[in-house]
Amino acid sequence: MRNPRLSRRHDPRGRRVLITGASGTIGRALGERLTRAGAQVVGLDLRPAGDMPFPVLACDVTDLGGVTSAVADALTLLGGLDLLVNNAGVGGPAPAEYTPGDEVRRQLEINLLGTWRVTAACVDALVAARGRVVMVASRMAVMQLPLAAAYGASKRAMVAYADALRLELAGHVAVSCVYPSAVRSPIHDSTRAAGLSLEGMSVYEPLDGVVDAIVRAALATRPRRDVTTTRKGAVEFFLARHLPALTDRIVARALAARAAAGAFDGAALAAGVVERRRSRP
Repeated sequence: MRNPRLSRRHDPRGRRVLITGASGTIGRALGERLTRAGAQVVGLDLRPAGDMPFPVLACDVTDLGGVTSAVADALTLLGGLDLLVNNAGVGGPAPAEYTPGDEVRRQLEINLLGTWRVTAACVDALVAARGRVVMVASRMAVMQLPLAAAYGASKRAMVAYADALRLELAGHVAVSCVYPSAVRSPIHDSTRAAGLSLEGMSVYEPLDGVVDAIVRAALATRPRRDVTTTRKGAVEFFLARHLPALTDRIVARALAARAAAGAFDGAALAAGVVERRRSRP
């Protein structure tokens, strides 16, 4: 039975909200949901869409000066800040066995350092409002999948950053992390184009469920440290945290099955994985 104290929520009406990656699949759906509920929402995005039901300001989260300016403009529009949702993120092919290059740096710059820059620019306003930060992390922050090392590393580091922030702002700003699995969105396009799709190892979940989880994290009267988005995700989170060796075996078995089925044939970045799997006794 659900504890009613844990399910109580703040009234979203009038809450001042800033969402990064606001023109993307999750950011847009979240902004629309909160706007309909009566919140004041402003978004940040590298390429603002022109048909949004809330204002979205252009912002490159890899540029400190641009972040400082865009956040200042957003806070002026909102008149303060009650909630920051760090949702901006990118993925892409990045096997762990290869020397890190531009793709790895891009993911770390956006997923980790972009989150850090935006949050730092918002800290004073959040402290003044006794607000909240929600990090849209990933299941891969706790359960790494192969061939996407940069994404998992960036999201795990994002959670480590959230943990430090939570301790430093304790008593003034709450910090929660949300752990979606995979949602159908353009974030997977580059991985699929490289022949490294992990669809057989990762199950897509409904967008509405992810938005529900973020809203729970954002509005719960008793903030939760970690929020999963599905029952399956909760089980995976538990196993990854408490039985990591078992989790490794499950993922390794799934990878072997995908490689044996030819899922990575012709993918240059997976050539090492395929060759090693074939040469195993």
